[in-house]
Order: sequence, then structure tokens, then C-alpha cells
Amino acid sequence: MIARRVAHVITGLNPGGAEMMLFKLLSAMDRVVFKPEVISLTGMGPLAERIQALDITVRALGMRRGVPNPLSLLRLAVWLRRSKPDVIQTWMYHADLIGGIAAKLVGGIPVIWGIRHSNLDPQGSKRKTIWTANACARLSNWLPTQIVCCSEASLPVHAALGYATRKMCVIPNGFDLDFFKPDPSSRRSVRAELGIPEDTLLIGMFARFHAQKDHRNFVEAAALLHAHHPDIHFLLCGDGITWENRVLSGWIVTASIHEHCHLLGPREDIPRLAAALDIASSSSFGEGFPNVVGEAMSCGVPCVVTDVGDSDRIVGTTGRIVAAKDPEALAMAWTEMIGLGEEGRRRLGVAARKRVMDHFELSKIVKKYEALYTSL
Repeated sequence: MIARRVAHVITGLNPGGAEMMLFKLLSAMDRVVFKPEVISLTGMGPLAERIQALDITVRALGMRRGVPNPLSLLRLAVWLRRSKPDVIQTWMYHADLIGGIAAKLVGGIPVIWGIRHSNLDPQGSKRKTIWTANACARLSNWLPTQIVCCSEASLPVHAALGYATRKMCVIPNGFDLDFFKPDPSSRRSVRAELGIPEDTLLIGMFARFHAQKDHRNFVEAAALLHAHHPDIHFLLCGDGITWENRVLSGWIVTASIHEHCHLLGPREDIPRLAAALDIASSSSFGEGFPNVVGEAMSCGVPCVVTDVGDSDRIVGTTGRIVAAKDPEALAMAWTEMIGLGEEGRRRLGVAARKRVMDHFELSKIVKKYEALYTSL
């Protein structure tokens, strides 16, 4: 059997939702049937080495973020002409636009665009990102063969922008249930690392410091909860989540909860940290399909999330959904979760893991991508 060549073109390879989903897809694909390669528009990034360890070729064009470069576009077209992929999968707006144009220059290669946003709020999205999304909308009837949205919520948003709806479908993110799983030892070891008692109730949020993640909403809700439950601790991690971040640390100190907050920065042991939580949370006002929610659920941890993107579809009845930008509602939902007691939260956690198993288990999602590649 001759393997089908699939070229993945992505904006960059720093850890993020789209990048991690690409890595998970590559790690679980049938390598007898498919031969993938990865091209980053910018640099190699931390994920490049992990992808190369899968015996997959990774190359980087070295483009500067936000700076159009016609020479890099032509270089990409040359690379694609030489590697002769059967299908090109692009990830995120800039890769959709540049990868789509490069494929047209080569000619005859089906292109699958990947949409990872569910909104384009100017407060949380860069102007260049919004411009690129609008440009893609105008070209969507011509450049891509298929358009994959990672969330149900993103489809109508992009249809309203002018994307070709006849080409659009939804394939959600998938989760490795052998990697993210309940682990009682994590509860003990993480609390020992934080220097807090083993029976401390821990609420966590894992997200980079970005406007859409709305850490201020989380901090304000934590302050409200702390007034009634002063023994609870809060764990946050991600890029920019450190005490050196004066904006974030300023909010926390002003809220008088600095002795109960743990800012761990970027971490490689997310499965361990997630399994240690009593309640996982997302305070965003903008999401597509948040990986951190499905990861926590896979670890058997109930979630309290804001009603953005597909968060409500992921959580279902296994957690609580609240309005975005409403710290009172977030604190109230946490209070309700605390009131369920350890056994009540355990039951929700079991249901959460089963929901992921039924709807978002990684192998099922990979099969959807493989079927799409085969159909083209």
C-alpha cells in the first residue's frame, strides 16, 4: 500500500489548542495509510521536537508573525511541489490563507482549512487576525476544498462572516484517556509541592495570560468565594501566569487572596496537575473548543465554565455553565460544587470522564480526520 501524503501547515509550534490537537492527531494516525509532514510558517517551537520524535518531518519557513512575506509564500509553494502531498491540512487563519494560496500556485492539491475560533471579539482578537479571517471568508469559495471547524459554535459565526457553508463541517478536539486519567497520587503530590494540607480543596484554571481567558474574572470570583470559604486554594498555570506578571499579581494582591493563589507558569505535567484538582474552571469570554476542559473531565474532575464556544457542549450535565464576565455567577457555581461534597463531586467527575469517552475520545476523532483525508 502506498501511504497518502498529508502536509500540515500551521502558523507555529508553540503549545496551544490547535498545536496540541495537531500533535495528538499525528501521534494517533494510522502511519501505514498516511504519511504526514508538518510545516510551520514561523519557527520550530517546543512542539517541533516532539513531532520529530514521531519520525515526522518538520520544517519552518521562519516568517515573522504579522509580517507578510511573498518570498516565504513562494518558498512554501516550492516545498509543496517537491513533497507532492495528496492533501494539505492548514491550521488557523494565517496558515489557511497562506497555505491555501501556496496550494493554488502548485495546483491540483485538495486543501482542508482549520478554523479554531468561535468569535472574533475585537477586545480579545488582534486586528490582523480579524483582517485575515475576513480575507479567508472572501476566498473560501475558491481556496479550500473543505473547511473544518473545531466547534459547533464556530460554524455559524464564520458563516455570518461569509465563509462557504457548503464546505464546512465540525470535527471536535479529541482526548487521550490513557494520558489524562484520574490519579489519587497526583492529589497528594501536588498539594505537597504547593505546601498545603492534603485535604485542601483546590480550584484550578490552566490558560495562558490572554485577554480572552479573562483571568480578572477568575480572580474576582476567587475573592468572592474566599470571603465565605477562606481555606480554599487556587492553582493557575500557563504562559505568563507568574508573580512577575504585574497585572495578574496586582489583581490577586488587591483581592487579598495572594496567600491562597499558586501561579506556576507554563508546565509540562498538566495531566498530574489536572488530576489533583477538586474543581476545574474556565473563565474565558472567548473560546472555540477548550482543550483544558476536556482534559480535566478526562481526569474525572468536574468543571465550572463560562458559556462560550463549545464549553457547554463539552461539559453537558457533568458540571456547571455560567455567563461570561460575571464573577458573581462563577463564584456561586463554585459554591454549589463545594456544597455537593466530595462524593457529589466524585459522581460528577465519573460522569464527566464517561462523557469524554462517549463523544471526544481521541481515536474516534482521529478516524474522522482520516475519513476526511481519504474522501479527498
